[in-house]
Amino acid sequence: MIELDIGKKLRAAEGIMHLKLNTVIEKGQLITLYGESGAGKTSTLRMLAGLMKPDSGKIIVNGRTWFDAENKISLSPQKRKIGYVFQDYALFPNMTVRENLEFALPKGESDHIIAELINIIELEALQDIKPDKLSGGQKQRVALARALVQQPEILLLDEPLAALDNKIRLKLQDYILDAHRHLNLTTILISHDIGEIIKLSSKLYILENGKIIQQGHPEEVFMNRRISGKFKFTGEVLKIEQEEVVYIVTVLIQSDLVKVIVQEPEIRNLKIGDKVVVASKAFNPILYKVETTMD
Repeated sequence: MIELDIGKKLRAAEGIMHLKLNTVIEKGQLITLYGESGAGKTSTLRMLAGLMKPDSGKIIVNGRTWFDAENKISLSPQKRKIGYVFQDYALFPNMTVRENLEFALPKGESDHIIAELINIIELEALQDIKPDKLSGGQKQRVALARALVQQPEILLLDEPLAALDNKIRLKLQDYILDAHRHLNLTTILISHDIGEIIKLSSKLYILENGKIIQQGHPEEVFMNRRISGKFKFTGEVLKIEQEEVVYIVTVLIQSDLVKVIVQEPEIRNLKIGDKVVVASKAFNPILYKVETTMD
């Protein structure tokens, strides 16, 4: 469990921003921080990791105090059981994949975790290769494995998949979920991809100007109504065409195009580029617009 009650004065594009967060993250959750650039998402991860010190408050993880401003407690990053994955990989170029993992292994720890992670994240064929020979997706898999070698209590993911193409991104989402579940992690993700958030997260926090303005299950937060049905897929509207008394909406779902026949009321306020959920109702596909801004 993460008990987070922190304050921090930050310099933002529009001036000084006062970040103030007070929440509890249950052990084993995979939560996402969502919001515009400058909302305080990365600063929150950095304060959890010990890379930035809050001005006030406390951070307590599984009953252990990591930070307490009043009592002048601030554990170093090395003493916090954190795995941190960035967007830019940050691998050692002169080391092979396996050597990168071995370097991250805490002193005195058994190397059995390395073999386990190589298996989970499917790095067997890459372990003797240096980073300059790897693709972006392969590098990010190594960066994820290296963060997990330390057997962290908390995994922090700062938009690790943002620069990858859709096919690789989807595969890496599966690796993250597998690792999260297999290693019983508490994971905090920063992402702007709504489909990714819905797929991965058990809870969503929307940040604005350093404060949580809404939280809950991603589908409940993003959609203006609950959706029931046998299938639900998130996609992007590419085309809206009228044919006699109905409309045909073309939706990009992952790498596939899906055409959905809808009535006029269903396309009100819908435009090209909108995020939607294609769901089922009485065996018929229906569209729901994803709400990306909160009142």
